[in-house]
Amino acid sequence: MNDERPWLKNYPKGIPANIDADAYPNLVALLEETFEKYRKLPAFSCMGKEITFDYLDHMSAQFGAYLHSRGLVPGDRIALMMPNMLQYPIALFGALRAGLVVVNTNPLYTPREMEHQFTDSGVKAIVIAENFAANLEKIIGKTEINTVILTSIGELLGAVKGTIVNFVVRNIKKMVPKFNIANTVTFSEALKQGKKFVIKEFTNEPDRVIIHQYTGGTTGVAKGAMLTNRNLVANMQQIRAWMMPYLKEKEEIALSPLPMYHIFAFTVNALALMSIGTRTVLITNPRDLSTVVGAFKDYKVTLMTGINTLFNALVNNDDFAKQDFSSLKITVGGGMAVQRPVAEKWQQVTGCVLSEGYGMTESSPVATINPLDGTGRMGTIGLPVSSTDIRIVDVDTGSPLPIGSTGEIQIKGPQVMKGYYNRPEETNKTIKDGWLCTGDIGVMSEDGFIQIVDRKKDMILVSGFNVYPNEVEEVVAAHPKVLEAAAVGIPSDKSGEVVKLFVVKKDKSLKEKELMEYCRENLTGYKVPKEIEFRTELPKTNVGKILRRKLRDE
Repeated sequence: MNDERPWLKNYPKGIPANIDADAYPNLVALLEETFEKYRKLPAFSCMGKEITFDYLDHMSAQFGAYLHSRGLVPGDRIALMMPNMLQYPIALFGALRAGLVVVNTNPLYTPREMEHQFTDSGVKAIVIAENFAANLEKIIGKTEINTVILTSIGELLGAVKGTIVNFVVRNIKKMVPKFNIANTVTFSEALKQGKKFVIKEFTNEPDRVIIHQYTGGTTGVAKGAMLTNRNLVANMQQIRAWMMPYLKEKEEIALSPLPMYHIFAFTVNALALMSIGTRTVLITNPRDLSTVVGAFKDYKVTLMTGINTLFNALVNNDDFAKQDFSSLKITVGGGMAVQRPVAEKWQQVTGCVLSEGYGMTESSPVATINPLDGTGRMGTIGLPVSSTDIRIVDVDTGSPLPIGSTGEIQIKGPQVMKGYYNRPEETNKTIKDGWLCTGDIGVMSEDGFIQIVDRKKDMILVSGFNVYPNEVEEVVAAHPKVLEAAAVGIPSDKSGEVVKLFVVKKDKSLKEKELMEYCRENLTGYKVPKEIEFRTELPKTNVGKILRRKLRDE
């Protein structure tokens, strides 16, 4: 690493320039050390129920042993498809201890999106909340999945509470559509069966891929970013290096409203914060703001991660403003840009600075962060984290540019992914000489603070989730009454951006309502266009490529 990095002089006291990415041979070694160190402490809480590190250790070992008993072997892929619940960390750590590759899956995916992810990754097993099993039933025959472990929201909440929660979810809220999948096993039964077996030994080297985290990259087809032991151990060490000067081991209570299947919460909350003995409070449905506010009533929250839309909703909630924030030390925003008015109001309401960070699925994800001691710079994504180099390059030639120039942001560090699963061409386009090409356009100040000014790619960022125009356009173009379609992002006060669709009709009878319903059937909610505009033609280049940027600029 080049230690003449201009940003180092702005590192707060106690933050190292570099971390030891090889401090642990693999993620499992770090996990097992964590279980041993904090055995008696609460690890995760959800809906008032808590589990200790000791319980997490034993249950995840039983779950891993169960997976081996089902014929799954190290290297096989397992999908985890559920909102935040106590089953998630048990399943995650059990799968990792068994040597399986975890494929985090958004439970809101449509059958079409699930089928692509499961077939692309070659998923053989799945842990799925029953709420989403009806969608799995529609596509399971087209996949290699032969082990289905079903769980319910109330399953680990205790006999009385769990029964009540499941009754409400199934019968009153009617959130579990009917399904019929053969040979399923419940999560509790899998844990019970796992007692009879042990995890078989396997080699678990630093460069072994342990996660396929799906992302659209720059082209829009969802691809599995291959994250290794070393990538995730390094990013955990980087996060810990930046947070530990302000935290106390064994004493922190972190609020995790973001879903663990999202890379930000996955690495920061499920891994890094847990590894310092933090008690993590899981929010199952963050859209229900009362549960987030309730967590502040029930716990002395010391740290919170989230995205701009959530922070904005909270600071405009009267009930939230009445809470006691005296214990809140750190708030970190990621996943999408934190807007200045939101950050200012957050500090005004809570007394705590809202620090913005930046990263990508391909960087495990954290690459930069604003200092947490209040010396950060609002409107920037902060400074590169320890052991990370960032440079700005010419968009056309890829040549490094002098400080103060505007160009594409590139990242180099131990947290940068191995590549995209089974997509060497895409990998070569994205990683050049070890540098991760982000597709984001930025500028670095003389003292190392980085500001994002635009996006080179056409990706749309809706509440922290990537939406790729190609995917939306491909789905819409399959409608028999559509001739051509173009999707762009337009600004939204609520979610940063939303999708707007421009359509040329093939059949004049096509109405907006019909197309909107079709989109809802085939796309996850955040990908569904909020506006549709019909046109007689779309702007194109000489070779016929649709000019999305021209539509956006209009």
